[in-house]
Amino acid sequence: MATLILPGEWIKNWEKSGKHEFAQLCKELTEKTDHGSEVRDIQAALYELCWQVVHGNLKLDVVASVLGDMMELRDDMPSILADVFSILDLETGALEEKNKRDHYTQLVGACLIFVPEAILKERLDPETLESLGLIKQAHQFNQKIVKIKTKLFYKQQKFNLLREENEGYAKLITELGQDLSGNITSHIVLESIKSLIGCFNLDPNRVLDIILEVYESRSDQDEFFLSLIKSYMCEPLTLCHILGFKFKFYQEPNEETPKSLYHIAAALLHHNLIELEDLYVHLMPPDAAIIEEHKRDISEAKQIARKLVMVVLPSEKNDDKDKEKEKEEEKNEKPPDNQKLGLLEALLRIGDWHHAQSIMDQMPPFYAASHKAIALALCQLVHLTVEPLYRRAGLPKGARGRVIHPLRNKRAPRPAESFEDLRRDTFSMLGYLGPHLSHDPILFAKIVRLGKGFMKEFQSDGRADFKDRMDTLLSCFLSIADQVLLPSLSLMECNACMSEELWGLFKLFPYQHRYRLYGQWKNETYSSHPLLVKVKAQTVERAKYIMKRLTKENVKQSGRQIGKLSHSNPTILFDYMLSQIQWYDNLIVPVVDSLKYLTSLNYDVLAYCIIEALANPEKEKMKHDDTTISSWLQSLASLCGAVFRKYPIELAGLLQYVTNQLKAGKSFDLLILKEVVQKMAGIEITDEMTSEQLEAMTGGEQLKAEGGYFGQIRNTKKSSQRLKDALLDHELALPLCLLMAQQRNGVVFLEGGEKHLKLVGHLYDQCHDTLVQFGGFLASNLSTEDYIKRVPSIDILCNQFHTPHDAAFFLSRPMYAHQILSKYDELKKAEKGNRQQPKVHKYVAACEQVMTPVHEAVVSLHPARVWDDIRPQFYATFWSLTMYDLAVPNSAYDREVNKLKVQIKAIEENPEIPMNKKKKEKERCTALLEKLQEEEKKQQEHVQRVLHRLKLEKDNWLLAKSTKNETITKFLQLCLFPRCIFSSIDAVYCARFVELVHQQKTPNFCTLLCYDRVFSAIIYTVASCTENESHRYGRFLCCMLETVTRWHSDRAIYEKECVNYPGFLTIFRATGFDGGNKVDQLDYENFRHVVHKWHYMLTKASVHCLETGDYTHIRNILIVLTKILPCYPKVMNLGQALECRVHKICLEEKDKRPDLYALAMGYSGRLKSQKVHMVPENEFHHKEQPARSATPASQQNGPGSTGKPAGSTSKTDEGTSEDGDRGKDKSQGTTKPVNKTNNAAAKVTTSNGNGALNSTKTVKDRDDKEKSGKEKKEKKEKTPASTPETKAENRREKQRDERAGKEERVAREGKEKTPKADREKVKAEEKSSKDDKAKAGNGEPMEQSRERDAIKESKSKEKGDRSAVAGSLKSPVPRSESAESERDHKRRKLDSHSSPSHSSSVKDNSNEPKESTSKHHITYNSIARSKSRERELEKKDSDNTQGRSKEKKEEKDRKDRKRDHAVNDREASQESKRKKDENGTNSSKNSKSTSPSCDSPLSAEKEKSKRSKSSSKEKADSVKPERTSSGGKKESRHDKEKSEKKEKRDSSGGKEDKKQYPLM
Repeated sequence: MATLILPGEWIKNWEKSGKHEFAQLCKELTEKTDHGSEVRDIQAALYELCWQVVHGNLKLDVVASVLGDMMELRDDMPSILADVFSILDLETGALEEKNKRDHYTQLVGACLIFVPEAILKERLDPETLESLGLIKQAHQFNQKIVKIKTKLFYKQQKFNLLREENEGYAKLITELGQDLSGNITSHIVLESIKSLIGCFNLDPNRVLDIILEVYESRSDQDEFFLSLIKSYMCEPLTLCHILGFKFKFYQEPNEETPKSLYHIAAALLHHNLIELEDLYVHLMPPDAAIIEEHKRDISEAKQIARKLVMVVLPSEKNDDKDKEKEKEEEKNEKPPDNQKLGLLEALLRIGDWHHAQSIMDQMPPFYAASHKAIALALCQLVHLTVEPLYRRAGLPKGARGRVIHPLRNKRAPRPAESFEDLRRDTFSMLGYLGPHLSHDPILFAKIVRLGKGFMKEFQSDGRADFKDRMDTLLSCFLSIADQVLLPSLSLMECNACMSEELWGLFKLFPYQHRYRLYGQWKNETYSSHPLLVKVKAQTVERAKYIMKRLTKENVKQSGRQIGKLSHSNPTILFDYMLSQIQWYDNLIVPVVDSLKYLTSLNYDVLAYCIIEALANPEKEKMKHDDTTISSWLQSLASLCGAVFRKYPIELAGLLQYVTNQLKAGKSFDLLILKEVVQKMAGIEITDEMTSEQLEAMTGGEQLKAEGGYFGQIRNTKKSSQRLKDALLDHELALPLCLLMAQQRNGVVFLEGGEKHLKLVGHLYDQCHDTLVQFGGFLASNLSTEDYIKRVPSIDILCNQFHTPHDAAFFLSRPMYAHQILSKYDELKKAEKGNRQQPKVHKYVAACEQVMTPVHEAVVSLHPARVWDDIRPQFYATFWSLTMYDLAVPNSAYDREVNKLKVQIKAIEENPEIPMNKKKKEKERCTALLEKLQEEEKKQQEHVQRVLHRLKLEKDNWLLAKSTKNETITKFLQLCLFPRCIFSSIDAVYCARFVELVHQQKTPNFCTLLCYDRVFSAIIYTVASCTENESHRYGRFLCCMLETVTRWHSDRAIYEKECVNYPGFLTIFRATGFDGGNKVDQLDYENFRHVVHKWHYMLTKASVHCLETGDYTHIRNILIVLTKILPCYPKVMNLGQALECRVHKICLEEKDKRPDLYALAMGYSGRLKSQKVHMVPENEFHHKEQPARSATPASQQNGPGSTGKPAGSTSKTDEGTSEDGDRGKDKSQGTTKPVNKTNNAAAKVTTSNGNGALNSTKTVKDRDDKEKSGKEKKEKKEKTPASTPETKAENRREKQRDERAGKEERVAREGKEKTPKADREKVKAEEKSSKDDKAKAGNGEPMEQSRERDAIKESKSKEKGDRSAVAGSLKSPVPRSESAESERDHKRRKLDSHSSPSHSSSVKDNSNEPKESTSKHHITYNSIARSKSRERELEKKDSDNTQGRSKEKKEEKDRKDRKRDHAVNDREASQESKRKKDENGTNSSKNSKSTSPSCDSPLSAEKEKSKRSKSSSKEKADSVKPERTSSGGKKESRHDKEKSEKKEKRDSSGGKEDKKQYPLM
């Protein structure tokens, strides 16, 4: 009770003021109207007053009188006071103070006057009543209360059993069961029911129960019974209890709840007559049991899936069968109905979605919909909601559709009139339905068609205000596709129509949306529901069954099974098939053939599955050796090419995947693009093309298709069109090209750091080949407008997109050709009436208009100094032309035309072909033949126009601002080398372009120098190539060699094509257009010497690469050698040297590197077959034969021998090249001491003539060599260049050398004639002679023992050289044994081996015994020539000091001296080499090969011009070897160019006027 504290003053002054104040308070409280709160306040006031009496603070009689006065204030005041007494009764009864209880009792007794006894008896405790005297005994009073309550509450007064009042209930049932069709309403019936209840004392709850029973049997009368119940019912809870009692009756096992009961419960819920929460607790089973059942279903499904995947033994199978039987028996005991699901179904049937949704929310996802009845009921409800919209936007034209009548229930969900209305209920209904939409394929089709209708509106309606709403709807449809449509398709039994219907919707989505849906379907959907888990396992099992039996023979049958399985579960099937293909690549062909029964959706899913398999992060794309791409990736790439070509699958996703991989810097997946383009467009990229194919590839498109590819290109028109459309629609053509072009370097510099070099090379080749292939596809398939629109100008490509220049021109080249042709056609049309101007001039004008902007654009690609040597016009012309522009492959055209003629003849003669087919084939072949002939004619005209244009342009191609050497350097660096390794056709083009520039008599272009630079320095180029680039580089060299070989083969051809051409002038600065004077031209014999030198250089470089031991060097040189085999080797001794080295590679690499072994064996076999075409050296170029003697034939000079005496030829290329090298060494002696040191080591002269390639000497020899080299250097550096003392010293040294050579030959002759004993006598003098020789080599005074030293050294050299012949090109270690049998053995071996010899400059004079007469003659000649040479050199020195007044005369003198110097230099070189051998200057350093930069005459050409600067240099150099030893430090081209520039500065004037002989 609320407390109201009375102030203490009131109590103290009660009589004076307190009584009045209390009365006033009570009066105020009674006058308040506060919704009952005033009663509480009055009770509180009275309670406080009474409590003061109980405590004895106020007198009893005073308070009683006040309370009596209070009774007048309200009518219910006695009841209020009785409530206060009731509270006080409880409180005082619990107190221990008896006086307080007595005060309370006295107070109540005093108030009995105005409080009725009846009220007190109701509210006070019986004990208190007894003490007040109101009752006699409390115990009796309690008994009486019990009896009254029993009578009131437990004694039956109404009849609730039918038998108790059967008449009344009979009348009730009759009343409810009457015909309700008339004017009878629920109100009338209710009045009758009330009468029956009152008349027969019927229990109202029983009456309500009977009403529900009758309603259950007459469930069609919903409206009547619901209004009746609504009018009759008092409390919803009562009705809920009665319904719950009815449901409980059916919860026993084997009982089935009638649907009518579910119906009335649903109807009552729907009309809110009962609450779902109140009824739900009466339904079985509990929610916990449902969740448990759902978990059990999932675990059972997973167990079944595991069993299907596992390999089960037969014994285990029997156990499993027994267990399954037991489970089936358990299931036969039917559990009680799930009443919650029954009620849910009834709710759905009547359209109460709100309550149905509430029940479904209580259950696990899709648990309710997994019951077919509920799924069908929900489907029916969705049918009703989408019907109007489907009629408007989804129904196909011509289709009528089944009419669906709407529900009579006004409270059911409203049908959707627009797509926006679908969001209200339909999408949520479908979401609850999930994969079980599969029960209603018609509804499935309707939803899909609605999606198609929406997508059409979505794509056509571009209004911004609807954009957000449409985007929301689009996301809803995507969710429905993900959660409902695709899972439902999985549960449908191979319904191909539904698959195609779904594709009609999916194809309107971008591939990104589709692939996301497929990813969800494949990786997540199948784990969301027990049924889908089982379906996945069954699909995998079936897929295994089919794939095990798939062969080429049963493709049709297996394909049908695959198609059937794929209609419903394509992701699972394809995932398994792709996993098998990754393991077994022989499945690719039958699998591709078996996919012809797939639907369009399945093809799209297959594309996604392939991309997902390619992007699998768990798979390594490299094999474990890290050198090759994994086989699974190669298999998938092959499958991609075959599948995308054969079937109409969208390519955008795959192309975008490759693009994204390239963006990420990953080039492995270019393999896929390569396969796709190859299969779909028929464009092959291979470096293994035959020459016939390569020739065909230089023709038109028709010739390429007929003769250029390995496979017959047929039926690629549609597939290539699809590929082109995919690239253009998604704007991927140019990005792919640019990314591939950039990725080539990325492979090396970004990816290459961690990868094996072999793999890096392979990836680089793959990237490059795919770029070439892809660019070729674009060029041949894109229209001119498309191509020009997409490819930017060359400067933007290179400067903005950082595309390498070769790739940029490759992409731009077709654009230039298109533009020139279109401009040419414009000019022809514009001047059709005016025939005065020839077509050729129009073509030239068209070229100028198109190419002028290109000429301006290319200037920015290179530094300004580049254009000092070559013009931008020449640069652009080189890069913009192709083989199609330079020559017509007439033989290829003839070959293909003849093939077609033979084919036509065979068709005519074949009697088995039907006439109509024969006619069609003949027409096809004839049309093809005519096309080829027309194409040939068209190309012929085109080539003539191009050649005319080049003829007009050539005079402005090359500038004369710097030397021809620098011009050629720029040409090689910026044009020839980058393009010759770009593609096979470009390799041929480069060779033919050089020949064309020569034939056009282009000013300032030195053909001879160009060829020399190409052949002389191939080591670095070969070493830096990838495998495929090696093929192309080899093809380029082969084409270059073909031209050289043709000129070399016949004097008439040479004089016709080379003589009087400026390219064969031997003066660097000749600028006349007439080709120069005859004197300045290289004659035929000297050209043959030069060609031999080139062959030797190639041999030297090849042997070097073969002996490095490096994988890349060996592989590349073997590939190059295989390619140039038709033209090289032609000289027998060079071929034998190569054969030895290759044989050694075969032995060494057999068990180490099988791929090198295979290459070497292949080359070795082909090299042997070429032996018949090889010629001896003296037939390859003219050499003077020594005088014959009675020496046996086996010891005469033959094809395999190179032991010819020094100076045997008067003019050889070696002599001139020696001059060049000496000039180089002299200049380096004064300007670069370091290089001088490198060149100080003499070249080793071995029996096989390949000096400086490989030799090994003892440590002592090496030390001697280094010591002597240093002393020589010091002397040469200290001595002034042109002092008389130096000349005298050089003359003395020259004479010593000649005497030593003479004595050596005499000694060798004597050794061969004297018996063994005589030869042994000489041995005693060998040791001292060696020391003397060393001193002589260092410029010390000669002693008399020098002759003996020479004899001894020549003997040891002969032994070493002969032993080297027997093995390989490596020089032998000197041996101490000198037994006669060993020498004889070596001598016998001599005849069966030959050597690569650099003509007479690298000869082994101890190879064969010679007649003494010839030797004396040679020695005499050499002395005479050396004297004459000294005189000439002195004269030249004096001329130099006097100035340049007699320049013309000097030029003539040098021409004359040239012929004399050739022999003198050779003799001096030979003597100096022998001398240095004797001095021990040959060391084991020579085992390494000289780099080509040291050998090539590139720098020699410049440095030869400085030869006349000081005779002392020339003299000093006469004792030098022709080339630096390979042990010397390799000199890079960069170093040489620097030294050349320095030498230019040192040499004072006159350089312009000097003639040089770079190649002779």
